[in-house]
Amino acid sequence: MDANHKPESATNTTTRKKRQPGGAADDNDSDLTHNPSASLQPHASRRLRTQSPSTATASVGDDEDVMTGPPVELVPRPVAGASRFPPLLNDLVLRAARGEKVERAPVWIMRQAGRYLPEFRKSREKNDFFTICRTPRLACEVTLQPIDRYGALLDASIIFSDILVVPQAMGLEVQMLEKVGPHFPDPLRVPADLARLRTNVDVEESLGYVMDAISLTRVELRGRVPLFGFVGAPWTLMAYMIEGGSSKTLSKAKTWLFRYPEESKRLLQNVTNVCIDFLVAQAKAGAQLLQVFDSWAGELSPHDFAQFSLPYLDQIATVVSQRLIKLGLNVPLVVFARGAHYALDDLSRLKYSVVSIDWTMDPEVARKIAGGRVTLQGNADPSLLYADPEVIKDVARTMVTKFGPERHYIANLGHGMYP
Repeated sequence: MDANHKPESATNTTTRKKRQPGGAADDNDSDLTHNPSASLQPHASRRLRTQSPSTATASVGDDEDVMTGPPVELVPRPVAGASRFPPLLNDLVLRAARGEKVERAPVWIMRQAGRYLPEFRKSREKNDFFTICRTPRLACEVTLQPIDRYGALLDASIIFSDILVVPQAMGLEVQMLEKVGPHFPDPLRVPADLARLRTNVDVEESLGYVMDAISLTRVELRGRVPLFGFVGAPWTLMAYMIEGGSSKTLSKAKTWLFRYPEESKRLLQNVTNVCIDFLVAQAKAGAQLLQVFDSWAGELSPHDFAQFSLPYLDQIATVVSQRLIKLGLNVPLVVFARGAHYALDDLSRLKYSVVSIDWTMDPEVARKIAGGRVTLQGNADPSLLYADPEVIKDVARTMVTKFGPERHYIANLGHGMYP
């Protein structure tokens, strides 16, 4: 679900559909005191075209209404001002995110819905990766799998999607190839390629299936735990769009920064604009927390991070916060800049409620740097989960003790769950 993708065996691309913009609950913590399905009404004028996933391609011009990839399932979405979600039974992670005192540290796991679960592997036998992402009922089903399996052991869920739906919405084809991972058949190579991108993206039209999945999942969770929405950070998405997939060096993307700095900033700004709209739309659809994944932040030097990542993370937090306040939505924002330990002080001064850190930072040092300004999230090494149970328990106890479990802490891994 975040930027450091592992290989998947899917083969499809980007889908564009016409849909009427629809809101969701006015208050994301509101109650549903009647039959949940009674308040869900389908949008009236959404069009759907079907196409075989095996033959899907993406060729999108500025004036084209091209629909490619698998069919997008239409499901009911709550209507603005009329919907109410089931009452929230466990608000621990929300209270921790807001810096309130909690009885214990809340726990959730990045990439907690994934290939380590047999039920997820069964789902993947029937559907490729992006089909699950863009079919709300399937995305909801996969999101719920760890919650159904582990019950009270998890205090949050995160919608099953992918950070690369944003480049898709901007007009680039993205495939998920077996034993390879994400693949852009035609990435950005030179600044002239920026003309291929959509600059005015209607997220309700292009990414409405994510919002549909969020609203449906809020109902199906039945208030058990809060639901995260998310996006990839502009720098991480830019790197994918230029590298064409995963990379050990990010040499192509970094070349842009040094050779084409102004064009790089223009691309970063365009991505930022989409991310802002997308996060706000997810909150309106029912997401109760929003996380920004900058999984390749640590590939930048402190100087380059300050130029090409931090300003856009700042802009996302500032603008999204302002827009959510106007909508009357109290949705904590989380940022995860993996590897950018040098930036913790700067990140803790932005409008994020939570800063997630990886396993390379000592919790006590991180607490001192953050100074109580934000809640910290993390930071166990994902490889720890391959250890014997007693080792895992011992390391987890030490981690929680160092962070301090009563306030300003959410227990998690320092990156996504491994297979």
